[in-house]
Amino acid sequence: MAGQWGSPAPYGQQPWQPAPTPQSAMRAAHADRERTVDVLKAAFAEGRLTAAEYEHRMATAHQAATYGQLSALVADLPAGPVAAPFGAPVPATFMPVAPPPRNGLAVASAILGGLCLVTGGATGLPAVITGHLARAQIRRTREPGDSLALTGLILGWLSLAGWVLFALLVVLVAVAAPNP
Repeated sequence: MAGQWGSPAPYGQQPWQPAPTPQSAMRAAHADRERTVDVLKAAFAEGRLTAAEYEHRMATAHQAATYGQLSALVADLPAGPVAAPFGAPVPATFMPVAPPPRNGLAVASAILGGLCLVTGGATGLPAVITGHLARAQIRRTREPGDSLALTGLILGWLSLAGWVLFALLVVLVAVAAPNP
């Protein structure tokens, strides 16, 4: 049988094994062996491997120490080499789904409402305005962020109520003060 470059395959090397590369010499982990076994199981279930070939490759997969040994076991199968070299990019199929972005006005409302405590209530009115606009957008677009808009509204209204109470107190003190 011929190896990759037309020379006979070395003793102990199966005809499906490619010549070793620097990446194939990296040590394999248990998870890499399990992924290879999964590919072999699928190939056997699809009728791509005989029972004897499947048993031989399974035994070899469990004893494999490097990526090259694992890749050689599945190189002639449609799934191809399973063991990816270290640092290979993860396909987008297997990446976690990013959560949808929150409504920007809702975030602004919550920030302005939180700043009411620091600014003495000066950002209360903008927090209320952006909170109402954000809730209207959220009802229309179904974006996340309603709790942020509600937080900004509550803090903004509390700030405005505080300013109104302060103004009433100033008026009452001015009216109740004795005239000289």
